[in-house]
Amino acid sequence: MVQRINAGPRMSSAVVHGNTVYLAGLTADDAKADVKGQTAQILAKIDKFLAEAGTDKSKILSANIWLTDISTWSQMNEVWDAWVAPGNAPARATVEAKLAAPGLKVEIMVQAAK
Repeated sequence: MVQRINAGPRMSSAVVHGNTVYLAGLTADDAKADVKGQTAQILAKIDKFLAEAGTDKSKILSANIWLTDISTWSQMNEVWDAWVAPGNAPARATVEAKLAAPGLKVEIMVQAAK
Protein backbone atom coordinates (compact mmCIF):
# COMPACT_ATOMS: atom_id res chain seq x y z
CA MET A 1 0.00 0.00 0.00
CA VAL A 2 1.19 3.50 -0.85
CA GLN A 3 -0.16 6.56 0.95
CA ARG A 4 0.32 9.98 -0.65
CA ILE A 5 0.11 13.13 1.46
CA ASN A 6 -0.72 16.50 -0.11
CA ALA A 7 -0.74 14.87 -3.55
CA GLY A 8 -0.85 17.15 -6.56
CA PRO A 9 -0.62 16.63 -10.31
CA ARG A 10 3.20 16.87 -10.31
CA MET A 11 4.26 15.59 -6.89
CA SER A 12 3.25 14.66 -3.36
CA SER A 13 4.66 16.37 -0.29
CA ALA A 14 5.13 12.96 1.32
CA VAL A 15 4.76 9.33 0.32
CA VAL A 16 4.49 6.44 2.77
CA HIS A 17 5.39 2.93 1.65
CA GLY A 18 5.64 0.19 4.23
CA ASN A 19 7.43 1.60 7.23
CA THR A 20 9.26 4.36 5.35
CA VAL A 21 8.20 7.97 4.80
CA TYR A 22 9.69 9.92 1.91
CA LEU A 23 9.33 13.70 1.94
CA ALA A 24 9.71 15.83 -1.16
CA GLY A 25 12.30 18.58 -1.23
CA LEU A 26 10.62 21.28 0.85
CA THR A 27 11.18 25.02 0.63
CA ALA A 28 10.00 28.01 2.65
CA ASP A 29 6.75 29.78 1.87
CA ASP A 30 8.36 33.15 2.62
CA ALA A 31 11.24 33.52 0.15
CA LYS A 32 12.03 36.94 1.64
CA ALA A 33 13.16 35.36 4.92
CA ASP A 34 16.86 34.86 5.61
CA VAL A 35 18.51 31.42 5.72
CA LYS A 36 17.61 30.92 9.38
CA GLY A 37 14.00 31.93 8.78
CA GLN A 38 13.65 29.73 5.70
CA THR A 39 15.23 26.78 7.52
CA ALA A 40 12.80 27.18 10.43
CA GLN A 41 9.83 27.28 8.04
CA ILE A 42 11.00 24.12 6.29
CA LEU A 43 11.62 22.23 9.54
CA ALA A 44 8.08 23.12 10.68
CA LYS A 45 6.78 21.64 7.41
CA ILE A 46 8.84 18.50 7.99
CA ASP A 47 7.32 18.14 11.48
CA LYS A 48 3.83 18.58 10.00
CA PHE A 49 4.22 16.05 7.18
CA LEU A 50 5.94 13.49 9.40
CA ALA A 51 3.09 13.78 11.91
CA GLU A 52 0.54 13.29 9.12
CA ALA A 53 2.46 10.16 8.12
CA GLY A 54 2.42 8.84 11.68
CA THR A 55 6.03 9.50 12.68
CA ASP A 56 8.29 12.29 13.93
CA LYS A 57 11.76 13.80 13.59
CA SER A 58 13.31 11.28 16.00
CA LYS A 59 12.86 8.67 13.27
CA ILE A 60 14.52 10.59 10.41
CA LEU A 61 16.94 8.29 8.62
CA SER A 62 18.56 10.68 6.16
CA ALA A 63 18.44 14.29 5.04
CA ASN A 64 19.59 16.12 1.93
CA ILE A 65 20.01 19.87 2.22
CA TRP A 66 20.60 22.30 -0.63
CA LEU A 67 21.82 25.85 -0.03
CA THR A 68 22.10 28.49 -2.72
CA ASP A 69 25.20 29.78 -0.92
CA ILE A 70 27.29 27.24 0.99
CA SER A 71 28.76 30.07 3.06
CA THR A 72 25.39 30.16 4.89
CA TRP A 73 25.95 26.60 6.13
CA SER A 74 26.55 27.70 9.74
CA GLN A 75 23.36 29.82 9.76
CA MET A 76 21.31 26.86 8.56
CA ASN A 77 23.04 24.59 11.10
CA GLU A 78 22.12 26.91 13.98
CA VAL A 79 18.46 26.23 13.32
CA TRP A 80 18.97 22.57 12.36
CA ASP A 81 21.01 21.78 15.50
CA ALA A 82 18.36 23.30 17.77
CA TRP A 83 15.64 21.27 15.99
CA VAL A 84 17.15 17.82 15.43
CA ALA A 85 16.08 15.23 18.01
CA PRO A 86 18.97 14.76 20.50
CA GLY A 87 20.69 11.43 19.96
CA ASN A 88 18.83 10.91 16.67
CA ALA A 89 20.86 12.85 14.11
CA PRO A 90 20.25 11.38 10.65
CA ALA A 91 22.75 10.65 7.91
CA ARG A 92 22.99 13.99 6.10
CA ALA A 93 24.47 15.74 3.09
CA THR A 94 24.56 19.48 2.45
CA VAL A 95 25.53 20.95 -0.91
CA GLU A 96 25.37 24.22 -2.80
CA ALA A 97 22.90 24.36 -5.68
CA LYS A 98 20.64 26.67 -7.62
CA LEU A 99 17.04 26.32 -6.46
CA ALA A 100 13.84 26.47 -8.51
CA ALA A 101 12.66 29.97 -7.67
CA PRO A 102 14.33 33.31 -6.96
CA GLY A 103 14.66 34.10 -3.27
CA LEU A 104 14.73 30.50 -2.13
CA LYS A 105 17.88 29.88 -0.11
CA VAL A 106 17.30 26.42 1.39
CA GLU A 107 15.65 23.16 0.36
CA ILE A 108 15.48 20.08 2.58
CA MET A 109 14.37 16.53 1.81
CA VAL A 110 14.18 13.75 4.41
CA GLN A 111 13.32 10.09 4.69
CA ALA A 112 12.07 8.64 7.96
CA ALA A 113 11.00 5.37 9.52
CA LYS A 114 7.48 5.02 10.90
